[in-house]
Amino acid sequence: MKSAGPRAPVLVAGAGPVGLVAAAALAEEGIPVTIVEAERDLPDGLRASTFHPPTLDMLDRFGLSSILVEQGLICPQWQFRDRRDGPVATFDLSLLAGETAHPYRLQCEQWRLTRLLRDRLIENPAVNFMYDARAVDASQDADGVTLVIERPDGSRESLQGSWLIGADGARSAVRKATGIGFEGQTIPELYLTCSTTFQYQEAMPDLTNIAYISDPEEWFVLLRTTSVWRLLLPTDANEPEEVMLSDARIQQRMQEVLPKAGDYEIRHRTAYRVHERVAERYVSGRILLAGDAAHVNNPLGGMGMNGGIHDAFNLAEKLAQVWHGADAALMGRYERQRQKVARDVVQQQALRNRATLNQRDPAVRRASLDELRATAENPARHKEYLMRTSMIASLRALDEVA
Repeated sequence: MKSAGPRAPVLVAGAGPVGLVAAAALAEEGIPVTIVEAERDLPDGLRASTFHPPTLDMLDRFGLSSILVEQGLICPQWQFRDRRDGPVATFDLSLLAGETAHPYRLQCEQWRLTRLLRDRLIENPAVNFMYDARAVDASQDADGVTLVIERPDGSRESLQGSWLIGADGARSAVRKATGIGFEGQTIPELYLTCSTTFQYQEAMPDLTNIAYISDPEEWFVLLRTTSVWRLLLPTDANEPEEVMLSDARIQQRMQEVLPKAGDYEIRHRTAYRVHERVAERYVSGRILLAGDAAHVNNPLGGMGMNGGIHDAFNLAEKLAQVWHGADAALMGRYERQRQKVARDVVQQQALRNRATLNQRDPAVRRASLDELRATAENPARHKEYLMRTSMIASLRALDEVA
């Protein structure tokens, strides 16, 4: 392999929130960056939409949080509900005032962040964007990395870099090229997400903008944005996709959630399989993994994108130090810190949320909901719970990881 040399750019595979945050943080340190994106433009699908308080604190560094707040929906409260009986526990993030500059969740589509980051990056002559460039393979030697990209016509090109950040999603070609294992489990049901203009808050008493609704037969989640409500429903994986996504079936399921006269107006619909996995390594020489390439989990709690952005800031901080002369072994601490959070915090909280919503045993379900109610009613436990679920506690614990 031809050596890329020590000042070759850092290559970033994937122009989602994780890749672009890492690129922005590196560019701020004067480090040249080349970003490759498989799509012709930045994706604008309805993906993640929840920003947690510490993520907004981090994005303040770029002056972006205030813009996102203007474009999004501030949600100081969120709740667990029983499908029949209504609110069980409502959690008030204003209790975190003094712990964060943003004591609320922000509902704002992730594509708004990626566009703001791109607008910032394209002004920097040391940053290069390449679209229609799908990462398909990667290799390295002692001096640099080679990333192979594939164009829509099937042609391939090799890019030389000093380091490579794989932020190319759960099916990461970068991770696969390194042979890093991605062990875990696949959730048995599919997740169906529908977006509707129907105003649930006007029909469901005391509904917060983010609500997890427990039920022994069929749980669901409601998330509000500035323009639509998003409804997430678990779905039998054996149901044919053409049935699952059909107008008739979606209308039927939405009427079961909340009966109303006439059809619901549906803006978007998608079904996807959910995994709970963590990469066995985040660092392989000069190749680094972040975001969904390193860890995936169910969306219950909104921790996936947030955890990935936290990865990006942590990675970029350490890589900038290495770029400016620190020992490359420092990247091992990135792996130890962020892998611990993925396994012990993000994944466990997402699994607990799913277990609470999905519990079928009446006694276990009642005890779980009673515990949530008691937590919300006790000020000290309420705040402790919010510190954990908003991801502040796990970030503060990172210093303890050598």
